[in-house]
Amino acid sequence: MAGLEPGAEKTMEFEAEGMLLTDVGGTIGSSVLSTPGMIGMMERCSSVLAFESLPEGSATVGFEVCVKHVAAALEGSACQVRSVLREVVEDRKLRFDVEVTEGGRTIGVGTHERRVIQVGQLG
Repeated sequence: MAGLEPGAEKTMEFEAEGMLLTDVGGTIGSSVLSTPGMIGMMERCSSVLAFESLPEGSATVGFEVCVKHVAAALEGSACQVRSVLREVVEDRKLRFDVEVTEGGRTIGVGTHERRVIQVGQLG
């Protein structure tokens, strides 16, 4: 796909706050970055990376996530999410390596896949 080549990468910063947090129903005594919140940031970073290079009228939708949440990030932590495009299959399947870190520690790591679609052709 022209303009979107393996090796392209994007890093974004975010704070562990608001709807990204969980206290696991009050069972852990503090609020931390939730697994769904972490995955959401991985997907967002990957979608922005792809969107910046797609032709007008195209976007992506996520269809697979395979990650491990390996450490806690406390409420207020300054985190970084990084997405690297690993592979483009048939000009429409995009495979990314994703990672969230905080202060040099890995919080989550894995892979994410997105598919290129034409805007307005969902449903």
